[in-house]
Amino acid sequence: MSSEMGTAKQSIRKHVWDLLERERVVEPGVHGYIPAFTGADTAADRLAELPAWRAAGVIKAVPDRAQLPVREHALRDGKLVYMAVPRLADDLPFYLLDPASLSVPPAEVASSEGAARAARKIGVAHMRPVDLVVCGSVAVNRAGTRLGKGAGYSDIEVALLQEAGLISPHTVIVTTVHPLQVLSDPIPETEHDFSVDVIVTPDEVIQCGPPRRPGRLDWEQLTAEKIAAIPVLAERAAASGREAGTP
Repeated sequence: MSSEMGTAKQSIRKHVWDLLERERVVEPGVHGYIPAFTGADTAADRLAELPAWRAAGVIKAVPDRAQLPVREHALRDGKLVYMAVPRLADDLPFYLLDPASLSVPPAEVASSEGAARAARKIGVAHMRPVDLVVCGSVAVNRAGTRLGKGAGYSDIEVALLQEAGLISPHTVIVTTVHPLQVLSDPIPETEHDFSVDVIVTPDEVIQCGPPRRPGRLDWEQLTAEKIAAIPVLAERAAASGREAGTP
């Protein structure tokens, strides 16, 4: 990614973070994070009304607090949830949240802290195909182009599952956001950025344009520090002799 594109993306993030804080629909200090917004519970309820949600048996979700109501709703609805370990910082990078075997209430285990206490971890090789992906966003537009907080973890998660054949053309990718996070202007994107199929706010459901999915991990965009910090990437890099910044 060019420095110009990186600067443009960060400018959009800052604009949205400033706007959310100014309008007091998030807690202060949201800069650098996926915003936990006012109305997240309502957005989760609206998402749960969609046919794609009702048809989904397996959901992959981010661990961000903004999507906590979605994860809790999924468990209450009897869906199996794979939640990413924060920063993918484990040899087994996903928590397995299976409502059929959980020993604690959904409200407890759906949080990052609760999952760390009560859920077991799982690797990609032992996961089931995913019907619906729930991601967090800082900003998104009606074409489905999104910006996360800039760390790239969601892109890596989706690419890992795509490479493993766990995400198909029929897998639906959704994001829940506050209406102020939905922009009308274009958002710059690179080849490794995925798009969302559906945006859900407390007020509306937005069906987006044709899906864009990464075909593989974009190793050229990964720094040596990022690879070293994510065990599953470090292992694959070591096995292949791949260095950061090479395809």
